[in-house]
Amino acid sequence: MAGYETPVEEIELLNLPVPMTAQDAENERTVRRDFWRKLVAVLGRIPFVEDLLTAYFCTRDPATPGWVRAILVGALAYFVLPADMIPDLLPGVGFSDDAAVLLSALQAVASPIRPRHRAAAKRVLDRGLDAGVGQ
Repeated sequence: MAGYETPVEEIELLNLPVPMTAQDAENERTVRRDFWRKLVAVLGRIPFVEDLLTAYFCTRDPATPGWVRAILVGALAYFVLPADMIPDLLPGVGFSDDAAVLLSALQAVASPIRPRHRAAAKRVLDRGLDAGVGQ
């Protein structure tokens, strides 16, 4: 398939196997490793924490289709990785690109996001971020 690197694993898209690229796999490892650390570090400075958590829990749900997971993991990786279009350290605007990427991804995959994903995000926010670490 043009544009794909050597598939490192198969994900499902409408019951057809679609190759996951090496970059997709690396993004997923990065998100799993660094998501909670970054979220705790920026808590209180960004207004879209619930959306981040909703996307995260959607990616962790085995019932989430692979194409949805790939889009959301890409958006979460953009949030987690330190280098992006607008440096996160800039007051007031540093996370605007992260918010735009995340919200665009959420709109693109709105129907597979389930109430249980939003409920998990709200539970973590109600109990504190430590309640979600490791999920």
